[in-house]
Amino acid sequence: MEAVIAVLALLFVLFVVLGAYATVKVVGAAKRSADRHITQARRTVEDHTLKVKSFAQSGPAGEIAQLRLTLRTSMRATQDALKAGAAEDQSLKESLALFERLSAHGHELEGELRRLESEPDRGTLGKRLPELRERTNRITRSADSLRWAARDRARHFADDDLDSLSSQIDMETGALRHWTTTEQQSASTSASASVPRSAAPAEDAPAAGPARPAITPPGPRPTYPWQKKARPESTT
Repeated sequence: MEAVIAVLALLFVLFVVLGAYATVKVVGAAKRSADRHITQARRTVEDHTLKVKSFAQSGPAGEIAQLRLTLRTSMRATQDALKAGAAEDQSLKESLALFERLSAHGHELEGELRRLESEPDRGTLGKRLPELRERTNRITRSADSLRWAARDRARHFADDDLDSLSSQIDMETGALRHWTTTEQQSASTSASASVPRSAAPAEDAPAAGPARPAITPPGPRPTYPWQKKARPESTT
């Protein structure tokens, strides 16, 4: 009896532990999902705000907003492309590591551009714009280069796979249509069997009738009423 109680108590504790673990996992997954949605919503709001500023504001302030938007769009697109490709192509992990290093420079530039948006000295801001524009172009060019290289690699592999698949399908369709070749061979064999053999030479053919003599013997001559009867020859 004590053993049964101990087993039941152990099972109860085990169920409680498993339930707590499952609850923690579910709560953690829900929290991560909520964080992703919040982050995505915040990014969307910031991007729309930058678009409005880049069109509504003129001068250095509007260009600063445009630089931020260009930088964020390029870096996010490259990050998504590399992460999606690295899940299927292990060779992209090195490219992803290089992008992480590039992201450090991108985050630094993003923070500097954000601070300069509220800079009251427009003259100093105008002097800084060429250097900020050059840094933004260098980072975005590198990010775009990584992104397009990853896409070209994925497209190349997709084309190779499609070529291989097309060859296999051609072979399979040829095998499925093998019955047409068999029927053609059977028809050719039947036609050759039904053709009659060539006629024998004329000299080997049997005669159509009895051979006629070279000279036809004379038949009996007809007799007429006015002719005298032939007298019998006398014998001596």
